[in-house]
Order: sequence, then structure tokens, then C-alpha cells
Amino acid sequence: MSEELNFDQIYEGAIEPGKEPIKLFRRAYKGAITAVSYAEILLTRAIQKYGKDKEVAYPDTAYFVPILRCMTGAKVTKLGEMVPILNNMRNQITEALTFEQYRLNGESTWYAADIIEVLRYIDYDPAKPLHTAPWTGFLGDPIVRSYGIKMVDWTIPGEAVIVGRARDSKLAKKIVDDMMGKGLMLFLCDEIIEQLLEENVKIGVDYIAFPLGNFTQVVHAANYALRAGMMFGGIPAGERDAQRDYQRRRVLAFILYLGEHDFVKDAACAGAIWTGFPVITDQPLEEDEQIKDWLVSEPDYDKIVQVALEVRGIKLTNIEIDIPINHGPAFEGETVRKGDMFVEFGGGRTPGFELVEMVGDDIEDGKITLIGPDLDSLPEEGGRLPLGTHIKVYGRKMQSDFEPVLERRIHYFTNYGEGLWHVAQRDLCWLRFTRDAVGKGFKMEHLGRLLYAKFKAEFPAIVDRIEIELITDEEEVVKRREFAREKYNARDARLRELTDEGVEDFYSCTLCQSFAPTHVCVVAPERVGLCGAVSWLDAKAAFEINPLGANQPIPKGECLDEVKGEWKSFNDFIYQNSQRTTEKVKFYTLMEDPMTSCGCFEVIMTMVPEANGVMVVNREHSGLTPCGMNFSTLAGTCGGGAQMPGFMGIGKAYFGSRKFIKADGGLARLVWMPKSLKESLREILEERAEEDGLGRDFVDKIADETVGVSGEEILPFLEEKGHPALTMDPMM
Repeated sequence: MSEELNFDQIYEGAIEPGKEPIKLFRRAYKGAITAVSYAEILLTRAIQKYGKDKEVAYPDTAYFVPILRCMTGAKVTKLGEMVPILNNMRNQITEALTFEQYRLNGESTWYAADIIEVLRYIDYDPAKPLHTAPWTGFLGDPIVRSYGIKMVDWTIPGEAVIVGRARDSKLAKKIVDDMMGKGLMLFLCDEIIEQLLEENVKIGVDYIAFPLGNFTQVVHAANYALRAGMMFGGIPAGERDAQRDYQRRRVLAFILYLGEHDFVKDAACAGAIWTGFPVITDQPLEEDEQIKDWLVSEPDYDKIVQVALEVRGIKLTNIEIDIPINHGPAFEGETVRKGDMFVEFGGGRTPGFELVEMVGDDIEDGKITLIGPDLDSLPEEGGRLPLGTHIKVYGRKMQSDFEPVLERRIHYFTNYGEGLWHVAQRDLCWLRFTRDAVGKGFKMEHLGRLLYAKFKAEFPAIVDRIEIELITDEEEVVKRREFAREKYNARDARLRELTDEGVEDFYSCTLCQSFAPTHVCVVAPERVGLCGAVSWLDAKAAFEINPLGANQPIPKGECLDEVKGEWKSFNDFIYQNSQRTTEKVKFYTLMEDPMTSCGCFEVIMTMVPEANGVMVVNREHSGLTPCGMNFSTLAGTCGGGAQMPGFMGIGKAYFGSRKFIKADGGLARLVWMPKSLKESLREILEERAEEDGLGRDFVDKIADETVGVSGEEILPFLEEKGHPALTMDPMM
């Protein structure tokens, strides 16, 4: 076992000899017995009712029963297959009053809980979900992957599992507001959920605060974390100690154990400690009832969050911003519906634009100017205003190419505000503010403060001074919008000039190595990172910001294969930075040495041999596809830093690239994609198809799930439409 996997070392010194917390050990033993016995009863009843060959599975996952799959390697798909695993866990439980046995009893509790929960999904019907919003129950693989990039770049700095009941609902709100403001991902279980709903705290998938349910449903936080280890870390199924090592070092999670303790929760906490997650409780405990660095008592609600962060080693880089609303990544998914809206801007309802402009040093840093009426000029609700956001940036290392990179951040930074909603960009931007946000005193100046603080915090190397003008006077917005459009057109012309052939450097992106240690992205002008979040300009800007960071320039140098897109320098870089697991990559083909995939990909591409073409599927699509697998199963095949010829993760923007699998025939090979994805990308696909000589009607020749979900089902449609892939050279 490597030094990294020496778990005795990480627990060393936690308990002094002769000072073992005997009461705690006994409680965890009783809890483990209770959990395993309950699982045995439910499993026995299920087998009696359905038979041992009855299939059982969680929805939307390629990991079967995830804790069992991750820790034992077992592909459990039938009731009877859980019996020997549960028996092993029963046999593992003993009354030995040692720290090691305490942790093993916790492991048994985790296995039992996942079995108890998966039994709830027997005869699961997607049309009749077990939970209604905001409750989530089991979190499918698409949700785990959707937050991948935010976990690997530490936008989400850690994960908090909150179990039990706070002393009162207002204190529950205080804790959760604090954690949301710090950007933590939250998993909620038991009475804490009702307390938060009582205080109208915004929770649910959109807020990265998952109300799992009650009792053993807390296990869905555990199986989420373990799947992340397999998806992003490439941990093979059954590598129990490697998984625990990964969780300890890379998934910065902790348990907040509130309210009265009970045996089963105590045992579940022992399982968390066994996995590498510390537990912090609000209950006063004697010193001999605690475990140094692993089970810590902090009854003071003003201190408990900070103590938890310190115990887990989570370092925060966010800054306080003087605005009357909470802010952070937790609110990025918030939707503001018309009934909750106080005011809206742009979106075709009023004129609007957003522009970041590089200027000289004659601007006043931090100056925020409002030109036009403020929010207090509007009636109580339902008002509309035009909005121009003109951000002037001076920086000694600022470049005009970075303007659109910073401009796109307006979308993210605005959405970080609780009660603020932003979509689109440029002169298509559309914003809404809630009655609640405005009722707390939020004004246009506060939007400026939020944007100013975030730009200064995230781009310190290229941004020296910022001056922001927010324009709500319609005549002035229309006037400046014309200037903005001139800038947009000039940029677009510049971007069209950016080709793989026209630059000397591509850029690496190793952000995901915090979770996927062997994965290396190389970002080119004509190929966005597979997460969809890092373009060539983004990577170039990131290098200017931090020359020692995850984005490094790689000179192209000698080209080994112009058609398939292979360069010696990229092969050398990838080999050295993938822990010597990937020897070469070809950029313009799916079929031979494709780029590796981490797990954050927006879309997966693979072959449809019957149609001599390729299909793509996005993470939002949960149904089957013509390759016989859904997104989750496909992702489990090619994620975690794997290089799989015939399989590749990509970003959505890649569909508009001239280099889209160029060596394999390009866009003409695309024969199937989910209908929703096709419609969302229609304009991009039509433009690319027209440029490739396929005609704009090519998009309607691409099959989707309304046509069929197998090669045999879609082939007649492709033949009828005259899809070009059918007459191209064989892919294999």
C-alpha cells in the first residue's frame, strides 16, 4: 500500500491510549446492529414478495447500488445479490471497544443504509417520483456531473452534510445562510429541512442545497461522494482504500450533526469517519466523548461553521461584499418567476446591453455611476427598466482579447446574488430581481458593488482598476448599445480569425486534476474544453492571471499528422502530466487516441455502427440512446481520465467548430442526438452545416428519440432523409 493509503497514519493521535470514548463506541455498535437488522428485515420481505431475481436499481445511475459498487466492486442488480454482502457486513460488526472496530461498524451502517434506500426504488416509475420538490431523495449521476467543474475549480470549496435538528428554525437558517454565502454544497437530512422551509430558506437542486429526506436517506450524500470518486478520480470499482484516500484528500466533506443523538446516526457518523469525513456536533460532549480532529463538539452556533471549516481544512477565498442580500454559487441556479418578480430588464422587453471595455488609466477605481432612475422609482412590482451595463477596465496586463472573457462573467457574478436572475449576454441580456431582494434594500448600486468585487477578486493579475456605469435611461441605453454592437462585431471578426493553424500555442487545462488526477485537457482555438467552460481565450487569460496555474501554453512545434491532428509537443506534455498513463492524443478524430475525459463533459459522443455515423447525448437526457446505453452508463465508461477510442466527452460549443471530428468526416457523421439538444443548438448546427456544404436542412436529417433509440429504429429515417453518413466511407 502506498503512503497515501496509510489510513492508520491519518488517524494517528486521535485517541490517547486509556482514554477511549467507550460510550461512543457502544452507541455506534448498537446503531450498526439496528441498521443492519432493519436492512435484513426489509430485504427478506422484498425477496419473499418479488423473488431473489427481482431487478432493483436507483434511477439515473451507472453505479448500481453505489456504496456497494464503489467499495466492493459488486454490480448489484438483483435482490438476491445483496444478501451475501449484507451478511458480510453483519459478520464485521463486533462489540470490540476499539477505534478501528468503531469505524468498521460505521462502514456496515453505510452499506445497510444504501440497501434500505435502494429497496424503495423497486418498481420505480419515473412518472411517479418518490419525492416532490424540494425533496430530492437519490441524486442521479447527471446531477453529480453537472457540478463537477465547480468542484474541481473550488468554486464549491467543500461539502457539508447537515443531519438532525437545530435548536430553533432561525438558528438553522443562520447556519445554512452562512454556508451558502461561503459557496458550500449542502446535503440536508431530517428535521433541519422542515426548519429551513419554515424560514423560507431557498433549498433544492437549483441552490446546491439538497434536501435528501429523513432517517437513512442521508446515505444519498455518501453515495454522491463515492460516485464522484469513480467519475472524476477514475477510482476502479472495489478499490476500497483508494476510494477512501480520494475522499479524504479531494472531496472536502464534513458532517454537521445537530440536535439529540441516536444510535443509528452515531453509527452513520462512524461511517463518515471511516471514509475520511470529520463530524462536528452542537451537543456538549465531555473530552472523553470526543475524537480529536474527527468528532468535535462546538455548541456555539456563532462558531460552529468556522470550526467545521477548520477541522476539515477548507480554505475560503471569497470576500465580504457590502450588499443587503446573500450571495454565492448556491444561488446561481435560482429562477425568478414572474409572480416573484419586482423588476425586469432587457430580454426583448426593454433595450439592454452588457459591455466590458479595455480603457486607459484615466478611470477611477471602484466608481459606480447610475445614469437614470433607480428601483425605488418603480411601483411595488412588475416594473420594467432598460439596462446598459458598461464596465471599463484598466490593467497593465489587460488585453482586448480578454474583454469577452470578462464580459461572460457578468452572467455568473449577477446570478451569485440571492434573488437576482440573469440569462444571455451582449444585447440579448435579460435580468429579473425579486420582490424579496428589493424589499431588503437592494438597489442598482449594489449590483455594481457585486460586479466590482467579483471582478477584482477573480482577475487580480489583469484588472487594476474598474469603473462601472449602470444605465437605466432608455435614450442613453439605445445610444450606447450601438457602440456596444460595433465592439461585438469587431470581436466576432477577430474570433473568426482564431484558428488552430493561426496560433503558435494551444493551452493545457489541468483544473480537473484536483478530482481526475490522470486527465489532461488541451484547449485549442477551435475546440473548447470538454466541460464547455474553458475556451482558448479563457485559458490564455487564465495564464496571464496566474502563470503557474492550471492553464499553460504549449507550443505546437512539430506536427506528426495534420489530418488527425497530432503534435509531438502535445503528446509529450500529456504523457508527463497524466502520470504517464496517456502516451498520445489526436485532436481531430474520435476513432484513434481521442482526448481523455474527466467527468465534467457536457456531451458524450460515440459511434452508431449501423448508421456509419456518430451519436451524441447530453447529461440532461436520461433516456436510452442508439448505442444501447444512457448518458450515465456512457459516462461511467469514458470518464475518470480514461482514453477510449470511439468514446469522447465534448463541450457543446464544439459542434460549431470547423474541426469537429474533421478526420472522421466532420458534422456529416452526426446521425442522432436528443431533440432538446438539437433544438437548443439548431442555429449553431445550421451555420456549420451550411459552411460544410451540407445545407441548413441537414439538421432535420439528424434523428432523435422521437424517431427511435436504436440503430435499427433510426436507419429507415436516415435513409428516407438521405443522410450523408450512409454514403460515406466506413468509420471502422
